[in-house]
Amino acid sequence: MSALLSIQKLTKRFGAITAVDGLEFEVGRGEVLGFLGPNGAGKSTTMKMISGFLAPTDGTVLVAGHDVRQEPQAVKAAIGYLPEGAPAYPDMTPLSFLRFVARIRGIAEKDVADAVERVIAQTRLSDVVMQPIETLSKGFKRRVGLAQALVHDPEVLILDEPTDGLDPNQKHEVRGLIQSMAAEKCIVVSTHILEEVDAVCTRAMIIARGRVLADGIPADLKARSGAASLDDYFREVTGHA
Repeated sequence: MSALLSIQKLTKRFGAITAVDGLEFEVGRGEVLGFLGPNGAGKSTTMKMISGFLAPTDGTVLVAGHDVRQEPQAVKAAIGYLPEGAPAYPDMTPLSFLRFVARIRGIAEKDVADAVERVIAQTRLSDVVMQPIETLSKGFKRRVGLAQALVHDPEVLILDEPTDGLDPNQKHEVRGLIQSMAAEKCIVVSTHILEEVDAVCTRAMIIARGRVLADGIPADLKARSGAASLDDYFREVTGHA
């Protein structure tokens, strides 16, 4: 299993506050890593550094062999990133927004329509593609955010709370989509929903105060501690309810 994502001594400081403190891990093709931690643990900050949105204070991020500092454009080309909040242009429709993103991503004009049609089908947006994004529900806005992360068919997916705001059926659909893509990609899913880790992740990493507390197959983490559930194990290692 080749590592598509390699993190070495990754650190981010904001003044006197250390948000991420020397993180080290690798994620290979075919892995879905559940990235867990209490609020303020450093999850979103780590994802922003991986995607190039934030510059690390120290350490190295390699994405598909490219260094995020030395080859930022190559890193961005290899990554599909769904940030927290799924920002988009509110006055655009999902269709026009996804066409715009496809072109910005460098997809050839002759292939834009096919790429957009593919992600609209994957994320089940067909009923709302002509509505202004600002009129959509939180769940549909989240799906537009997921669609823009997928439009260029990246090798590495960084998904921050991908099912936030979705109803149970929509969550099931998105989890199924993640599973269907897992074999060909490296996927990192930040989530507060522990059942999501059990449902889609092949590996779980728990962090707090910017450091790794546990890393392994979800079932093994539970078995190692004797915890009855991943929820119990999470509370045990982080001290959070």
